[in-house]
Amino acid sequence: MALRLPLVLGADGLQQQLQSGDTISASISTASVRSVTNGESAAAITFGMAVYASAADTVKRGQANAKATARIAGLVYDATIAAAGVGNVAQSGILIGTTAQWDAVAGTTGGLVFNTVYFLDPTTPGKITATPPTTVGQCVVTIGTAISTTELELQITQPILL
Repeated sequence: MALRLPLVLGADGLQQQLQSGDTISASISTASVRSVTNGESAAAITFGMAVYASAADTVKRGQANAKATARIAGLVYDATIAAAGVGNVAQSGILIGTTAQWDAVAGTTGGLVFNTVYFLDPTTPGKITATPPTTVGQCVVTIGTAISTTELELQITQPILL
């Protein structure tokens, strides 16, 4: 079997073979983010809130009470995005926040619960919950799995209408 070396980007930005003794340095927890406008007319959206695309490059707080608001585009990446302001939404990867930030969005105390799957909340816009919806007419949307009290691995799924 032939020995193969991976291609990497050098410090000059050009591709090269991974050199002997070098290691690959890339954060696996980096979230994939996208710039959006807050479409809420009078409400700021804050870190970790689940949002859906309400128009091109515009988001509003998602909620699992209807299919239209349950198609989640991501979770708010910035600390806050003012009403009609521009900010960032994480679409994949690992979203890292403080325990207080997660408490505010997940209704927990002490941050996320390790190895717990979080879902889009059917009662409060933008929030997530560890309890999946069970009422007919609501949608089940998996948001992600907690890998620590401060880290959520995003696994956003399409809504399943109950």
